Amino acid sequence: MAHEAIQSASRVDVVRALRQAAITGLIAFGLLLPLIGFNTVQNIRNELILETRWPLLAALVAIIAGGRFLHALLIAPWLARRALRPRPDHAPRARLARWLVPFALGFAIVYPPLVLSVTGIQGAVKWIDNFGVQILIYVMLGWGLNIVVGLAGLLDLGYVAFYAVGAYSYALLADTFGLSFWILLPVAGCLAAFWGILLGFPVLRLRGDYLAIVTLAFGEIIRLILINWVPVTNGYAGISGIPRPTFFGIPFNASDEGFAARFGLEFSPIYRTIFLYYLILALALITAAMTVRLRRLPIGRAWEALREDEIACRSLGINTTNTKLTAFAMGAMFAGFAGSFFAARQGFISPESFTFMESAVIVAIVVLGGMGSLIGVVIAAVIMIGGTEIMRELDFLKTIFGNDFDPTQYRMLLFGFAMVLIMVWRPRGLIATREPSTFLKARHAFLSRRPQSEGAQASLARERH
Repeated sequence: MAHEAIQSASRVDVVRALRQAAITGLIAFGLLLPLIGFNTVQNIRNELILETRWPLLAALVAIIAGGRFLHALLIAPWLARRALRPRPDHAPRARLARWLVPFALGFAIVYPPLVLSVTGIQGAVKWIDNFGVQILIYVMLGWGLNIVVGLAGLLDLGYVAFYAVGAYSYALLADTFGLSFWILLPVAGCLAAFWGILLGFPVLRLRGDYLAIVTLAFGEIIRLILINWVPVTNGYAGISGIPRPTFFGIPFNASDEGFAARFGLEFSPIYRTIFLYYLILALALITAAMTVRLRRLPIGRAWEALREDEIACRSLGINTTNTKLTAFAMGAMFAGFAGSFFAARQGFISPESFTFMESAVIVAIVVLGGMGSLIGVVIAAVIMIGGTEIMRELDFLKTIFGNDFDPTQYRMLLFGFAMVLIMVWRPRGLIATREPSTFLKARHAFLSRRPQSEGAQASLARERH
């Protein structure tokens, strides 16, 4: 019977695949016609005129219809056959995960010298700053939000507000009192945690969609305060001239007291870029280490119990009020750290850097990577943020779609397409499996396998007792 079911699932229906591809192409044409097919531009008389982009629209519709045809013809039967097969052993996957973390950590450590050896000093600045530092900022933000969304199960759509609090706290305190980055880094994290507690109090009784709406409103409130409190935040003009972090008091400038002059090196911006890279790498690793440690503590197990069932969590005597507040505070603290680093790295901040789209990207990184999975967040951040930066380098596409074609304008379209694919094939994220936080006595490899005989069942019973 199983063999017959696999054979029936593997049958290819070309007519059905063509019909599904045609329907998908029509839907794509209707959705993309006002977005891609028409474009408004200003002429030399400052008048809006309507232009058409039929070749680009036809290419996108053909790609979507072709993808649907291949899915119905090849991928869907393969998924059906895979679902009917016996569940494979997860030991190879566990070994891969065990080797993946040291490899990824080693690659992150040697990334700057590797880029320097391949591209030289001029090209290394772009690859280290735009790719390495930018990705690590979102990795740290994703790990911070992972505490709130992945571990505690609280949907937070206003996480960028704590990011903004950390950035503006560092910028204002450094500009007003002249304090150093190393002093203001923990101060910014504590202030962001304080705002996280303030957000936690109104949402203690909320769950699901209502919680998402309140957190979204909180993020917009913070952004509007930054825009309208002009005497303090300077409104849309932002804050410039933010002090940069130093290497034990040694600035990265061209003066005689600068880093290059102190160590007898030729002045280059690559030194500050490498320093910032290792600084955000250290902050991200601290975030990961604290998250792993907190998961094994009673508060971490309370977060996971709250995520699974709040009513059962309350019936066990767990204080859900304190549990939610600690989740919001810890997640906000790491966002504050990342925000202070962002302000120190950029030297200029404005409300445009803390819009809802930033929160959506961070939430998507956590969801696509797998809620509760640190490795999944890293993979999702590399794909989403690194992919966006790589699109800036795809200038050869202008020869295909025209000189006016800008690949970065379609990053959100590709982002939405990737989310649809993940939700279809991996609804729980890229890394869907998570190990338990604690074990009763010790971890046994065979406990995850089903015993096949009475002797194995008896042996399992003796081990448990």
